[in-house]
Amino acid sequence: MKKGKVYLIGAGPGDPDMITLKAVKALQHSDIVLADRLVSPKILEDHFSGEVIFVGKECRRGASTPQYSINEMMTEYALAGKNVSRLKGGDVSIFSNILDELQVLKEHSITYEIIPGITAALGAASYSGIPLTARGYSTAVRIMTFYKNDIVHQDHWKELAKTNDTLVFYMSVATLPELIEKLKNENISSSKKIAVIEQATTPLQRVHTCSFEEYETSLKNKKFVSPSLVIIGKVVGLHEEFTWLQNDQSQDQYFAPVENLNTYLTYKSVENAV
Repeated sequence: MKKGKVYLIGAGPGDPDMITLKAVKALQHSDIVLADRLVSPKILEDHFSGEVIFVGKECRRGASTPQYSINEMMTEYALAGKNVSRLKGGDVSIFSNILDELQVLKEHSITYEIIPGITAALGAASYSGIPLTARGYSTAVRIMTFYKNDIVHQDHWKELAKTNDTLVFYMSVATLPELIEKLKNENISSSKKIAVIEQATTPLQRVHTCSFEEYETSLKNKKFVSPSLVIIGKVVGLHEEFTWLQNDQSQDQYFAPVENLNTYLTYKSVENAV
């Protein structure tokens, strides 16, 4: 039997209109979609009518699909002659498990294509009026994560505290107090700005900003809706002047929790049957 093809697709950070034409064409050539949680449901409703299997991850909620299960499904469908779209939020190669998936596809000699998407750092910054490398403010961007305390080496914090580069932290709001404390301990400027952007590029986006000096009274005790992104640097100071999207006033979730996605699957099955 002829093997199918796997498309590794970045769906963008939330706004369904940010998906690329190339990604849409791949979806339309696919028999099945394996979708992460952080993919707008409207992308699937508008551009795909086949079977959708949600394989999202919410590690802190204990409701994640193991990577080995995703690998098995992806290869089994492709080996059975199905074209598979592996649909990920943001860009497919930024803080995703693409390496594991590429390795298993190569191991089984399955043809694949990598289709980039707009990553959360770029979407969140644009929808918040924060130019990441604004002239006179920053000449570089560092995309990082700090989801656990030992992921950044202790010696690295000193350099991060002194740099004028814009720092973007993914998956780091749960450890934000520790992140801020690490930088303060290395004497980061008290006037340097912090932005936390909840549910970036969606209708429920909220942007919170303060300086390091103001953090204790402004943001330290806030609870943020997932997904949230942290931007640190002088460029955050441009948000107030150039923001063009009003903060949502609710605490609603744009992306359904993993355990609730079966509701969407049931809805799609009924819709297709009709």
